[in-house]
Amino acid sequence: MIDGGLATAARAWMAQDPDPVTRSELDALLAAAEAGDAPSAADLAERFSGRLEFGTAGLRGALGAGPMRMNRVLVAQAAAGLAAYLLGRGGHPTVVIGYDGRHNSSVFARDTAEIMRGAGVEATLLPRALPTPVLAFAVRHLAASAGVMVTASHNPARDNGYKVYLGGADGGSQIVPPADGEIASEIARAAAGTISALPRSTDYATARESVIDEYVRQTAALASGPSALRTVYTAMHGVGWETASAVFSAAGFAAPAPVEAQLHPDPDFPTVAFPNPEEPGALDLAIETAKRVGAELIIANDPDADRLAVGVPIAGDWRRLSGNEVGWLLGWQTARRLQAEDRPGTLACSVVSSPALGAIARRYRLDFVETLTGFKWISRVGGLAFGYEEALGYLVDPDKVRDKDGISAAVAVIGLFTELAAAGTTLEQHLAEFARTFGGFASSQISVRVADLAEIPRTMARLRADLPSRVGGIRVEQIDDFADGFDRFPPSDLLRFHLSGGGRVIVRPSGTEPKLKCYLDAVSTEGPAAERVAAAEATVATLDAGMRQLLAG
Repeated sequence: MIDGGLATAARAWMAQDPDPVTRSELDALLAAAEAGDAPSAADLAERFSGRLEFGTAGLRGALGAGPMRMNRVLVAQAAAGLAAYLLGRGGHPTVVIGYDGRHNSSVFARDTAEIMRGAGVEATLLPRALPTPVLAFAVRHLAASAGVMVTASHNPARDNGYKVYLGGADGGSQIVPPADGEIASEIARAAAGTISALPRSTDYATARESVIDEYVRQTAALASGPSALRTVYTAMHGVGWETASAVFSAAGFAAPAPVEAQLHPDPDFPTVAFPNPEEPGALDLAIETAKRVGAELIIANDPDADRLAVGVPIAGDWRRLSGNEVGWLLGWQTARRLQAEDRPGTLACSVVSSPALGAIARRYRLDFVETLTGFKWISRVGGLAFGYEEALGYLVDPDKVRDKDGISAAVAVIGLFTELAAAGTTLEQHLAEFARTFGGFASSQISVRVADLAEIPRTMARLRADLPSRVGGIRVEQIDDFADGFDRFPPSDLLRFHLSGGGRVIVRPSGTEPKLKCYLDAVSTEGPAAERVAAAEATVATLDAGMRQLLAG
């Protein structure tokens, strides 16, 4: 038997759930639990142990019935809470809503539009599944008060999510405190009632094609000229291809060879274990295609096309450039352009990204800012000319979009490689010049995926209780704990170790996945370029072994 209160909560949830699939799922689970099935009882208890927390990343979680899952009830409550928040700010608020190709994305988006309009907020729905950067662009282009994007980005197929942007003084960036807490409070008030009582209206607008056309036009305008570079493109079963191919054509780029098996939206992501181009094996089909067609570059977007992965042929084989390497190259490209145009500008990256961008800024006498992780912070940096974070996110056109954009970043990368080819310079030569100019930088990452989310705070607490004096034998010179805020940073669950010789280690929980993440960086400025890089890589390898030992306890 299960607790009577739990059964009552489950039945109340079913009574207001408009989705027959999740209603049936919960009904079967409740029946099994009441019949004495222990796993069903535990599953039911977990689903009603709280509710998905609305924060600066909005909502994200596995699809399913109950308040700890993503479903139409939870989305309706979120939409009602956001509507109340916008109406409470006064004026005549407007919202634009986008969605990707995941399971239920279009349903969640329409629910949001109907509830927003029913509450008195002018709502505009994008006309079909489109990349997240198009939604971020539309918030600014339509001068909307807010934007909602239904997506779980590169998460597994079972997930979906709900991202919120604010217009006006927020400039179309994702929410940050205190807005997240204020919206969460309104959502909690909406959740106190039933969603069947929420007014709805189908009198919302559908965005015109001119919105997408203008995104394409402005993004293509970033290209410095046409390109005959032979590229391969994969959408990773997401929504990037239609928009990206239109941008490439408008920019005068040669049409890429597509990875056909991954080109069109498929919410089950059948050819990859995780639809994240960072994951091992995710680019295997793209590499096969590149070898077959004799390509010079691989361009890979994640499923909502806000991230970019770059594959390159080096030493007779293909490899993916790290997010930091692409960040260095695009940051250097931006710095050179600003210098040529005699313009100021700020380079920015998240605190977990490589220190290399700071070295570029110093060399070119540009401002440099580090932020907490997330483009909600990077996009708000004053005077921003370029921003990136190591998780394949790049912002190359802050005037158009205040979020990472994997399509405009692809335009910048194709432009850079076209320039190198025209100058007769290989990527290896360009990277060697980087090491000679700024130092040899190396980075790596440890990701510890957990089944029990409670393991992450336990590990962070254990590290804080016994702070290391050495990592892999290298002396720790300083430890920064961001838990209560550090310097100008707001509080964050993050530890940063500064090591002898310029090495650095950062440990934090992932903001979007059940992982503990550890970021390792090193730099060397002694000797020729190859020796600098080798020395930095050796330090990172030492830090990797040391941190794995520490994390294992």
